[in-house]
Amino acid sequence: MRQRIRRFGIGQTAKVVGILYLLVGLLLAPVFLLATILSSDQAGFGVAFAVGLPVLYACAGFVGAAIGCAIYNLVAGWVG
Repeated sequence: MRQRIRRFGIGQTAKVVGILYLLVGLLLAPVFLLATILSSDQAGFGVAFAVGLPVLYACAGFVGAAIGCAIYNLVAGWVG
C-alpha cells in the first residue's frame, strides 16, 4: 500500500532540518579550527567562524526548510 504525502508540517519539519544542519555544522567546525591553527597569520576570525558556524547552519536550514515546506504545501494543494 502506497501512501501519498499531502502536506508537510512546516514547524516540525523545519525544526528537524535545523537540527540536522546544526549537526553538520558541528562536524565541520573542527576543520575550520584546524585550518585556523595551521594558518600563518593566526586570525581570530577563523575561531569565531568555527564557533558560529553550527548556529548559522542551523538557522539557514530552519529557514530554508520552512520556505521549502510552505512552497510544497502550496503547490501540492494546486496539483493534488
